[in-house]
This record gives sequence, structure tokens and C-alpha cells, in this order.
Amino acid sequence: MDMCLDGFARLLREWRQKRRWSQLDLALTSGVSQRHISFLESARSNPSRAMILQLSEALDVPLRTRNLWLTAAGFAPLYAARTLDDPQMAQVMGAVRMMLGAHEPYPALALDRAWNVLIANRPFDALTALLGADIWERVAGAEAGGERNLMRLFFHPQGIRSLVTNWAAVGPLLWQRATREAHALGGADMLAVLDELAPFQEPEVLWSAMDSALLPVVPFKLAVGDQRIALFAVIATFGTAQDVTTDELRIETLFPADAETEALFRNLPLPPAQGEYLLQ
Repeated sequence: MDMCLDGFARLLREWRQKRRWSQLDLALTSGVSQRHISFLESARSNPSRAMILQLSEALDVPLRTRNLWLTAAGFAPLYAARTLDDPQMAQVMGAVRMMLGAHEPYPALALDRAWNVLIANRPFDALTALLGADIWERVAGAEAGGERNLMRLFFHPQGIRSLVTNWAAVGPLLWQRATREAHALGGADMLAVLDELAPFQEPEVLWSAMDSALLPVVPFKLAVGDQRIALFAVIATFGTAQDVTTDELRIETLFPADAETEALFRNLPLPPAQGEYLLQ
């Protein structure tokens, strides 16, 4: 059996099972016969490039992983992974900056799939300054390489857990969200961050979440000195991405959950814009 084809067969089977689909489910969604899918998963049939793209689209496989599928089947990768300062990313980054700027005076940021902060607006920088001038240095992992990572901000022992007054509700929800995203997107980099932080977490953070069914959203509430801050997040993605970097961008906008927080940000002095943190 060709090892490349065996690799594709394994990837197809793993992603179908990840989505909790039967071969029949995939057949009905993709328009490919169940028999042919069975032959592909057992490496008895060789996939064409078009077939790989058809099945990966049906399974909503991230673009980075679609490249792996193509490579495993002996084809060249299709989707580029551009840096944020690549000229071909100019329109995308212009849209991101516009969204972040338009959200002022409230915090907003752009993240990669491991929740590393790529770009932030001035209110977000002002918010993190309230948490401590050295907060990012305190939570940086040994392998972080200067990354400003939201998971480390919340879950590192030197992070902001002690400032989150509703941690019993927020901590488990954030952890489970990150875990779901990592598995759904094939996010090895996020899984590495979770593995790094897991030894510091209590079991209820790793495996449970409080019942908050009566609330439309669960804000995270911070107590910073005498200041009380309550925020909730809305997340946006690019719906027609054809580039790995764009496909993995997440725009997170934070909104005040009470009048006190709204007044705080409307009157908070803003620092100069720091621009992009990472160009990768």
C-alpha cells in the first residue's frame, strides 16, 4: 500500500469521525457515493485532487489541513499561508483594522487559531495596562517567543485568574471553548498551549461548567483595585477565506455588560496604537 495514500485515507477517516458522521452522512453531503468513500478510506482507490477538495469542503476542513490532505495524497499544497504584511493581505488587514478602529472606545483584537493576539485596538491595550504593565511578560511560556496569548493571560499561574470574580463560570467555559476549537480546527498549536497550562488547572475547569442557562451570555467580570469591569465577547471570522492566514483569523470584539463598564471605557485615556504584535 502506498504510504502517501494510506496517510490520506487515515486523515479522511479521522476527520469524518471528528465530525461524527457516518460514511453515508458524508456521501449525502458531498455527492460522492458511500462505496467510493469506503474505498478511499481503505486506500483501495486513489483520490483525485478535485475529489480531495470536494470531500474537505463537505467536512468543513480548515485550509491548513486541506493542504495536508493534498500533500498526503501526493499533490502540491493549494492554499498559501501569507504573513500579515504581505501585499496580497493588504485588503484583508485593512478590513481588520477598520473593524478594530470602529469598535472604539471598546476593546477589540484579532487572534490566530491559538489565541495569540495579532492586532489590538487602543482600548484593549488600555485594558491590559490596567491588569499590570508586565502582565504579558508574566504569563509568557518558555516557548512563547513573545506571543501575547489569551489562554495564558487567563490560565497561567501568573495570569489574571485572581482578578476574575466569576471564575467558576468563566474559567470552564473558556477552557472548553478553546478545547472544542482546537479539535474542530485541527489546531496543534492550541493543543500545545492547553497541554502546557493543564497541570495548573483544577478538575472543575478542565471538565465542567456552571449552569448559566438563564443568561444570554456569560460576561467575564474583573475586579481591578476599586474598579469593576464586566465584558462579553462577539467573535467574527472571514466566510470566504482562500488563504490559510485569513482562514485562521478571529476578530474578537468586547462589549460592556453593564453601565459602569460602559462609562469606564468611554472615559479611559487611550495609549498610542501599538500596531501588530506578530507578523506570521
